[in-house]
Amino acid sequence: MSTLPAYSPASDLLPLSDAELELLDELLAELPEAMNVEALDGYLSALLLAPQPLASLPGEAWLPPIWGQAEGEPDPFASGKQRKKLQLLVLRHARALDTQLRSPAWQPLFGVFEQDGEEFVDAEDWCTGFMLAVDLDGEGWTPRFDDPASASLLAPIALLGGDEAQQDPEALADLDDPAVRDALARQVHQGVLALARA
Repeated sequence: MSTLPAYSPASDLLPLSDAELELLDELLAELPEAMNVEALDGYLSALLLAPQPLASLPGEAWLPPIWGQAEGEPDPFASGKQRKKLQLLVLRHARALDTQLRSPAWQPLFGVFEQDGEEFVDAEDWCTGFMLAVDLDGEGWTPRFDDPASASLLAPIALLGGDEAQQDPEALADLDDPAVRDALARQVHQGVLALARA
């Protein structure tokens, strides 16, 4: 019998407020191996764009990686109340993303950093979360990475969030330039919108 809730696209649409997103990030930060809220946003986005519908997966298949629980390990929560609160916020965010990803107004939760007085967008954590979700169903995603059209949309995500051992060393070296990272983040944003429309 399942002990973790499954995602339901029929659940009430209650997007998280800024305060609730901050609370979600704080709850994640209290757990030693959990994603941050940016990685979670990317992870959920990939799950919602995946070949296999998120609603068809049991909660055990995709929730534990969010808080860093490997198979067979005990969960890291101090209480059932803490776990339930985090799960509820995650499920509400997934439900909102399910709607927002199909809208041109969708905005991913990317980081921002400052260097030499200039502000740059950084999508690395978001892309890392996205690729973690891809890894849950590598076989299902393979045709998209093999198809030239969708592969070009996924390439910036894989570069920023994929396994460095599989990357082109020159492309990785370019990531030291904050302007390059900023430009890639914008490509990620547009690429995900295109994938959602496909």
